[in-house]
This record gives sequence, structure tokens and C-alpha cells, in this order.
Amino acid sequence: MKTLKTLSYVFFIFLFAVSVNNISAQKKAHKYIGVKKCSMCHKSKKIGDQYKIWKKTKHAQAYKTLQTKEADKIAADKGFKTKAVDTPECLECHAPTHSVKASLIGKKFKIEDGVQCETCHGPGSDYKSNKIMKDRDKAIANGLHVYKTEDDKEKLCGTCHNKKSPTFKEFKFEERWEKIKHTVPTKG
Repeated sequence: MKTLKTLSYVFFIFLFAVSVNNISAQKKAHKYIGVKKCSMCHKSKKIGDQYKIWKKTKHAQAYKTLQTKEADKIAADKGFKTKAVDTPECLECHAPTHSVKASLIGKKFKIEDGVQCETCHGPGSDYKSNKIMKDRDKAIANGLHVYKTEDDKEKLCGTCHNKKSPTFKEFKFEERWEKIKHTVPTKG
């Protein structure tokens, strides 16, 4: 009987520890804040005009593309019964945050902004402050995704720019990267 009580106690402690760990993991989940919040700091020449560059790309229009008759025809031709803008397989690349838990989406985040900053750089709630962004390591520790090599960038781009897409055309990474490149100027 004593062994059963001990096992019950150990099991209870185990469940408690798992629950606390899950709650703690949920607290650490970074939230999406939206491109407008990112643009507050990333729209000056001094920092690299990243917002202005993004705004001119097809990524900024990716969601709007799904609202066209042409997109609906492509979706229908693929056998989907919903409009392109309501089709998860289309949203997967045109608005990648469509499947993110609502609790991780900030009030100012807009799915209509399509493929935006946080699509590639990760949810910004915990690295958005200037104090954190000034320290690259601290920003990364708080959720910022950075890409160390061109291969890393190309791999990310290839998650959407691939033969799975019904409108796929040969993807030339270097050529396409030049259209969206948005580096931070080096001080020198």
C-alpha cells in the first residue's frame, strides 16, 4: 500500500512538473506584431529602408493576389472548392501566419499584409524594442530569426517558391534576392 501511495505521489509530481513546463512554454511563445510595428524603426535610410523595399515587393501583395478571379480559377483548377483566399493550401505561402494560433497574433497584425517581416524573421513581440534590437545576440535570444548563409535564405524561400506552386517558374534565388534584399547598412 505504501508503494502505491509513493507511486501516486511521484505521478502527481510528474504531472505537475509537465503542466508547469507547458504553461512556462506558452508564456515564452513569441507573438506576431505586424509589419506596421516593424516599419516604425525600419523605414529610414539610416537603418536600410527595409519597409520601403518590402512595400515594393510582390511579398507585400501576396495576400491581395489571392483575392483575384485569376487566383480563384487556379484554385478551382487544382480541385479546391473554396476561393483562393479561403484555401489553406494557397494561404500557406500567400499569408503564412493564417494557421498561427489566435493567441499569438497581436491586435495590430494584419493577415492582409501577406508575406511580411515576421514571416521570415519570426514573431517580433519580444525583440521589437530598440534596446533589444541594438544587441543582435539579445534579439536572436528573443525570437529574431537571422540567416547566416545564402543557403539558409534560399532554403527558406524554397518553402514556397517550388514546384508545388501551381504558378511555379524556375526560381533563381540570386536574381530574386536582389529584388527583396534589405540589409542593414554597415557603419564605416
